[in-house]
Amino acid sequence: MAASGNLRVGIDIGGTFTDLSILDSDGIVGVGKTLTTHGAPAAAVASVLADTLKAHGLKGSDVQGVVHGTTLVTNALIERRGAKTALMTTDGFRDVIEMGREHRYELYDLNLELPQPLVPRHLRIGIRERVLSDGSVDTPLDVQQVQEVALELVEAGVEAVAVCFLHSHINEQHEAKAREAIRAVAPGLRIALSSEINPEIREYERFSTTLANVYVQGVVEDYLEDLRQRMKDIGVQNDPLIMLSNGGVTAIDVARSYPIRMLESGPAGGALGAVSFGKTAGQPNLMAFDMGGTTAKLCIIEKNRPLVTHTFEVNRVYRLRAGSGLPVRAPVIDMIEIGAGGGSVARINSLGLITIGPDSAGSEPGPVSYGRGGKQCTVTDADVVLGYLDPKSFLGGAMPLDADAAAAAIDAQIARPLGIDIAEAAWGIHATVNENMANAARVHAMERGEDPARLPLFVSGGNGPLHGPGVAQALGSPQLLAPPAAGVLSTLGFLSAATSIDVVRSSHAALADVGDDSICALFEKLEDEGGQLLKESGVPEADMHHERSVEMRFIGQGNEIEVPVPAPSPSWKQEALASFALEYERKFGDVAPQGVGVEILTWRVRSSGPEPDAKLRFRDAPDAADALKGHRMAYFPQESGYVQTPVYDRHRLAPGHSLAGPALIEERESTLVIPPASRCTVAQDRSISIDFNQGSAS
Repeated sequence: MAASGNLRVGIDIGGTFTDLSILDSDGIVGVGKTLTTHGAPAAAVASVLADTLKAHGLKGSDVQGVVHGTTLVTNALIERRGAKTALMTTDGFRDVIEMGREHRYELYDLNLELPQPLVPRHLRIGIRERVLSDGSVDTPLDVQQVQEVALELVEAGVEAVAVCFLHSHINEQHEAKAREAIRAVAPGLRIALSSEINPEIREYERFSTTLANVYVQGVVEDYLEDLRQRMKDIGVQNDPLIMLSNGGVTAIDVARSYPIRMLESGPAGGALGAVSFGKTAGQPNLMAFDMGGTTAKLCIIEKNRPLVTHTFEVNRVYRLRAGSGLPVRAPVIDMIEIGAGGGSVARINSLGLITIGPDSAGSEPGPVSYGRGGKQCTVTDADVVLGYLDPKSFLGGAMPLDADAAAAAIDAQIARPLGIDIAEAAWGIHATVNENMANAARVHAMERGEDPARLPLFVSGGNGPLHGPGVAQALGSPQLLAPPAAGVLSTLGFLSAATSIDVVRSSHAALADVGDDSICALFEKLEDEGGQLLKESGVPEADMHHERSVEMRFIGQGNEIEVPVPAPSPSWKQEALASFALEYERKFGDVAPQGVGVEILTWRVRSSGPEPDAKLRFRDAPDAADALKGHRMAYFPQESGYVQTPVYDRHRLAPGHSLAGPALIEERESTLVIPPASRCTVAQDRSISIDFNQGSAS
């Protein structure tokens, strides 16, 4: 079918692959996948877009909009590839970012590694000024010292500076004056103010977030400008919209100012895709599982919305240990990420057990089977040996795999040292990574009050459909859902996202003491700020929608919970208190105590535009008679080893089609494994559901 015009493109850069999808008003026109070019990420974006458009007889001028997500910010922070950055802070507080919360995330580890600050101590400068906790000025800002320090920083080769004064979330005047003073003598310095980047209580998190934002800003600006130019070279006239980690999109110029909000933009797309297909399937509560080439991500979908958190840690020393990374305060879809992807390296540990990751072969050099110089066997190599991946049709045949090299690597590194055959070793790798991901899913679900055995598992990513059935069975999940184009689902999720932005302001007060005028003024200010950012992204004021929430706690507590609240009204306090009691009971399973005072720390508004009408379905009509492509040997322990397994073309399976396992269902970007003793059914939107323990002859 010819495209109907008005094309929209979603593009996601991952650690191993760069994915793409093209939609028109009727559904999915085409999808693409290519290896990520780490030296110049925008090069892979331009390449896969140009190739996919050409393959479908389309031109860049046919594209009306592009939505883009990337791991660039996360990678820059992990690899420390940002600008040479300095910190100006209140005199006596330059070590806040190193002392942190003085919390040992592993109490009995005598060799504990702590996250290293982005700025060394000699570039953290104390400035004479002091604002008190009520916003009053105790010591005026020493403007002359600020300018002297700025000149010294320029001489030292510093490119960016974060200005983080004590209590600036209450009174930002000193930070604003410091910026004026710096610009007067050092106009080339990039400046970030904590009162603009993260105007929230708690100095450690505010300082860390502001530093991270300005540290990567130059890298992001260069990349986005390169991307913008490459899109124009292809013929795409409109600037890309950028996916944010909160599940919304924004204009490229807004993203340039707040790059820290792009931290988890890729995984956010996978969660949004799960929401869209979950609505169609009548499954409002899901566990979304996205497994790519480098990592696997898990998140909970509750009532057709992914859970969102406002605290995230980057570059954890220990991946699953809270407190071992750099804290960032930014709205992000609440998910757990583990080092388990197709490129994750398999090895034998000191106990003689198979372990997987967290290190990955990535795309350079990649798994042994890629034939690009990789020497260490990986999860993908095991899947090739097990027969789950067809070496001749990987990426539609564009990238043949070397099965013999994969088998030889597994034999030398796993099988012979353990005294087992190659198939058993490959299955050990496959099963181990599945159990690792299932364990992480259990912890993630239970920490959020969910039973993973009651949640259907929604799979996406290039390896999600391949490993998802094993993860679902390990969890005891009742059902698995696999969407069409699962290997590029994050890009489809991008195209279902509304333009949105979160704005926040800390204003600490007991609920009983907050005046009605203050409530109105605070929310009005936040809504105006959010509305202005939406306007810059092209959203008409009439289409804007604002959701309000506050962070509340009992007086005397050390932590707070986010509570949705209504628009200001005479009964607002009573409604907020009732909402707090409901949220407290939902979160902790206990009735909120009565007669204890409640206080508000932070006020939030999420400003959004309308959701796009994105039809996440294939446009072509399948011919189910030609769905069976053939058979190949695939390994299933339940069947006592390798068995002749039917292989189906995903694009030719029609709605209502039902298959019994074992079977393999292939599309260009991924392969879905149907285990023995299970049955799958194709839904109207061409997603496939697997019900376990229901296998029988077709």
